[in-house]
This record gives sequence, C-alpha cells and structure tokens, in this order.
Amino acid sequence: MKIAIITDSTAAPTKEQQEKYQFEIVPINVMFEGKVYRDFVDLTAAQAYQFLDKNPKDWATSAPSPGDFLSAYKKVVENGAKEILCLTISPKISATLNSARMAKELAKTELPDIRIEVIDTQTITAPETLLCLAAAKEREKGKTLDEIVQLIEDLKKRVKVFVILETIRYVYRSGRIPEVASKIGAILPLKPILTVSDGSLRFAGATTSKRKSIDKILKITKDGWDETLPEIGIMHADCLPEAEELKKKVNQLFPSSQVFISECSPIIGYATGRGSLLIAYFAK
Repeated sequence: MKIAIITDSTAAPTKEQQEKYQFEIVPINVMFEGKVYRDFVDLTAAQAYQFLDKNPKDWATSAPSPGDFLSAYKKVVENGAKEILCLTISPKISATLNSARMAKELAKTELPDIRIEVIDTQTITAPETLLCLAAAKEREKGKTLDEIVQLIEDLKKRVKVFVILETIRYVYRSGRIPEVASKIGAILPLKPILTVSDGSLRFAGATTSKRKSIDKILKITKDGWDETLPEIGIMHADCLPEAEELKKKVNQLFPSSQVFISECSPIIGYATGRGSLLIAYFAK
C-alpha cells in the first residue's frame, strides 16, 4: 500500500470498506461525566445514545489532537505507506482539519521522507466516505498522489448530501439555530431537511412527513445523480430499518447504483437527533 488514506470518524465508513481499502480512522473524542471516549473505539453508537438519554447537558465533543493524527501517520508508515492522503470533516464544523495540518508539520521532522497531503472535504459523514472510496479506487488503478489529489479536489465540489430529520428539536446543538427556536419548531408537524453548502450545515427545506421528505430528496437525487459515479451512501442515526427501506427505494430508482448503509457517528446523531436519515451522492 504505497498511498495510505486516512479520515476522521465522522466519515463512518463500513467495516467492510475499512478492511478492503485499509482506511485508517482517527476518532473524534466524546466527553461525558468527566471521561473521554474515542468515537467508535471506546464508545459504540448505542452507548453514546444511552449517554445522551441520561444527561445530554454533560455531553461534549473535541477534535482529535495533532498527536492523534501524527500517531495515525506513523502507523500507516509502519505498515508500508510511502505517501499519505488525509481527508477531514469541514473546518466550519470541527477543528479536525487544523489538527491534521499541524500533525503534517510535525511529521516533517519525524517522518521526513513521507509526503502527506491533507484535504478539507468541505463536508461531513457519507460524502467523506464517498471521497475516500474514490481515492482508493484511483489508487488501485495505479494513479499518483498528485492525480488522486486533483480528482478529490474536483469531486468534493460535486458531492451532495441531504439529512432528513425526525425532529428539529436538537438542531440547536449544531449551532445553526437557537435552542428556544428548536424547541418551538419541534411542536410543529415538520420534518426538516438539511444539507451542506460551502462546508456548513444549512436548512434545505421541510415537509409534513418523513415519507414526503424522503420522496423529495429522491427526486432531487434522480435529477442530479451522476451515473458514472455509482456509489450512493446512506447513513442513519439509530434507525437501521428505515435506512434499509430507503436503500430498497434507491435500488429501485437507480438499478446501476452501488449503495452502502452505515451508521452515523453519534457525534452527528447528537446534532441531528435519533431517527435521522442521510443520503449522499456525486452530482453531474
């Protein structure tokens, strides 16, 4: 593996994807009742939601440290990597990118012969995984790191994501709207839809039911999906049956698609609430 691919835990690729493409995952930290847990390492999604149910006011997160990324860089080098591509969550959402870049500077001394490229994906969750998959497939074709970086820089402008919320109640945790507005909005019979634009989480609309929200997003996907990039990512926040049902609909609408389901990092679930569904794809 000449070129290693590293990403943060909010990307949440499936175990199969991690193993097949040897993705190295740097976990974001969760703090709860005085203890620090590493996302998907010390803390499962189910445990995280139990914590949230118990005491949501005592829940907090922090980006991985530069040392965490430096350790990841060293690990992949020990496993044979000669070059490293690191893809991170948008800096408008997390300080993770800054840590990755600081670690790159530290690596100039500790790993002087290793080239490291750090890319701001300007997105979150499944789109990160889609970009990692695209990079891995180019690596398999024997493309150089320069060629892969150029491709990812192009593709990140075309990756789309929509998040369908069960309720607007918890969106204040993302910092997008005040807590009072979230609670008032939760009284209304609305299912909000979020997207990511310019690296920030934004509202994309709302309907009166989750089914209508799903139908709306599927129409948008149908109109914009690039069939030459067949991967479509579906993620869920503790609602696997709904994600599986959404996958069936996607497969029916887009027979040539390659759809995967993964569980959102609970860090994302914290900001969106349980029951959230997410779909990501590359646009034309």
